[in-house]
Amino acid sequence: MTTEHSDSSICCPEFEPAPWQDKLVKWENKRFIRDKIFTLFYMPVNFGKAMKRLDVQIRKAEAVMPDCLCLSDHTSPWNMDVYLAVDKEITGAENRTISGKFFSKVYEGPFKDTGKWMKEFDVTVKSNGMTSKKVYMWYTTCPKCAKKYGKNYVVIIAEVD
Repeated sequence: MTTEHSDSSICCPEFEPAPWQDKLVKWENKRFIRDKIFTLFYMPVNFGKAMKRLDVQIRKAEAVMPDCLCLSDHTSPWNMDVYLAVDKEITGAENRTISGKFFSKVYEGPFKDTGKWMKEFDVTVKSNGMTSKKVYMWYTTCPKCAKKYGKNYVVIIAEVD
């Protein structure tokens, strides 16, 4: 997925954490397209190929990706589903909608801190009187762009009750 940066080595837009930090939002039939990614002990193996497939579908449909939002659902050590937000139904794609109340919190640092972030996120959710029903990860930039920007932001987004 490309952006309007003049530096062609940057493929991900720079992420602004403030709109996602400790936010509670309600989604009503928010549109996504879904793809599967093979993982090896939760580490994505074919993430780039899946993103390219989704990008081709979006470009062909002349669709927009609101916030470049891409939710990752780690379903097992061997599989991850990705949900890429879109502004309309995409012919030929696996279209999905997601509805509910969602809480998000932004973290910054190496991916190895994910376990620590998840524990802290759970404490934050509970301290706000909520319970997580379904948890997604949003890896806001690819490793190459995170290095260029000097920040590796990851957003944890959970459906809450």
